[in-house]
Amino acid sequence: MALKELVGQTTILTVARKTPFGYFLTDGNEDVLLHINETDREFEEGEEVEVFLFVDSEGRPAASTVIPEIAVGRYAWVKVSDVKPEIGVFMNIGLKKDILLGKEDLPAHKSVWPKEGDMLFITLRVNRNYLLYAKLANDQVIKSISMKATRESFNKNVQGYIYRTAKVGSWMYTLEGLKGFIHESQRKQEPRLGEKVEGRVIDIKEDGTINVSLLARKQEALDLDAEHIYEYLMSRNGAMPYTDKSMPEDIQERFGLSKAAFKRALGKLMKEGRVYQENGWTYEKKES
Repeated sequence: MALKELVGQTTILTVARKTPFGYFLTDGNEDVLLHINETDREFEEGEEVEVFLFVDSEGRPAASTVIPEIAVGRYAWVKVSDVKPEIGVFMNIGLKKDILLGKEDLPAHKSVWPKEGDMLFITLRVNRNYLLYAKLANDQVIKSISMKATRESFNKNVQGYIYRTAKVGSWMYTLEGLKGFIHESQRKQEPRLGEKVEGRVIDIKEDGTINVSLLARKQEALDLDAEHIYEYLMSRNGAMPYTDKSMPEDIQERFGLSKAAFKRALGKLMKEGRVYQENGWTYEKKES
């Protein structure tokens, strides 16, 4: 087998000779260069070395003693190192050169593209010129590594990474190894591909997958809404032209809340003695 056919994989080669800029390794038929920058060890002629093969900038097979977690046909979670809107995102697999996940494999809307530091479950693919590219895991791959959830998971908080996005919802893989779905109604905004999110399990399906909500629990949401309103009030020196009689569309536009949620949060602030309403306005209640 030609060494080019092993690009993106590990193999064991023999040191044929040493040069000032590295080592030439051989399989008995072909030689490849292990550049001095691609290893932190020294070798003797005749020594066997495990290496990862890739193609250098000249289109020639080259070797590295850095063995990435991923290879052709082998998946792993890999961190996004850079984003180039015109071509895609780059992934750091441990080699000197990062691997590209092309924009054709990313969501149509750049607003949900991964950001630097996000994590994607990927493998490697080799194109016709033997160049290496990242390839996202599909739903079947995620399913193959997932555990089945039990009833004990219900209502528990889970963290995980988004591995697929769509208008109807987002799919996540939790740190516990569960496959989850987040319906669009259970999120305030669409998470990015590769983003780490935290939610709670709201349903366990017959196939062992889970439904997750990224929305705060009712009391948590009430607390957050109340603080949001109070912060706005204080930003206006303790007075705002909104009360529980305000128009729903005005409340929605200013606070992003339904009128019912606004009334609950405002009621909480009034009950706590932090605000009061008068003549169509809400005011900070100062201590006398």
